[in-house]
Amino acid sequence: MPVSADLEKGFGDAPEIVAETIRLAAEAGLVGCSIEDASGNPDAPIYDLDQATERIAAAAAAARALPFPFTLTGRTENFLRGRLDLDDTIRRLKAYEAAGADALMAPGLPDLEAVRAVCGAVGKPFNFMAGIRGKSFTVAALSAAGVKRISLATSLYRAAMTGLLSAAKEVREHGTFGYIDTSLGSAEMNAFFRE
Repeated sequence: MPVSADLEKGFGDAPEIVAETIRLAAEAGLVGCSIEDASGNPDAPIYDLDQATERIAAAAAAARALPFPFTLTGRTENFLRGRLDLDDTIRRLKAYEAAGADALMAPGLPDLEAVRAVCGAVGKPFNFMAGIRGKSFTVAALSAAGVKRISLATSLYRAAMTGLLSAAKEVREHGTFGYIDTSLGSAEMNAFFRE
C-alpha cells in the first residue's frame, strides 16, 4: 500500500532542508507527505508567509524531481496554533497551491462553513483532519463541503487506547473480564481487514 507521512515542518527551517527531507522520505519508500508552516518556536509559532511558501516551493521542486509521483500536501497550522484567522488560512493555502502543493490541509477549522470557504477558495484537493472534538464532521457533510481526502490523525489510536484503558480499569477495579465478551475475535478482525 502507498504510504504518506506527516513530516511536520520538514525537520528544519531552511527550504533546502525541507527539500532534502522530501528526497530522504522518497528513498525510505514514502509516496507523499505533508509539510506544515508551524515553526516550533513558541514566540513565533507560524512561519511568515514568504518563508512558509519558499519551504513548500522547495519541497515541491524536490518532489517533482523524483522518478515517481509524490503527493505533497501543504499544511497551515493556524487554527492549531492560536491564529484563528480564516482569511490568513485561505491566503496561505492559496500560496502553497501556487508554490506547487498537490493537496492542501488546515487542521482545526471551526465549522463546516469554514471548510466550505476553504474548499471554495482553492483549486487543489483539500484534506480534512478528523479527530478534534467538536470539529469532526460526517463523511457526507465533508464531501458536500468539497473535501476530497480525510485524515484520521491519531483518532483511531485514541479510540483503541480508550478501549484498552477501560478494559484494564475493569480488571483492576472489579476483577472481571467482561470486555472480552464485547471485543472482536480474531476471525472477526481478520474478516474486517479483508474487506
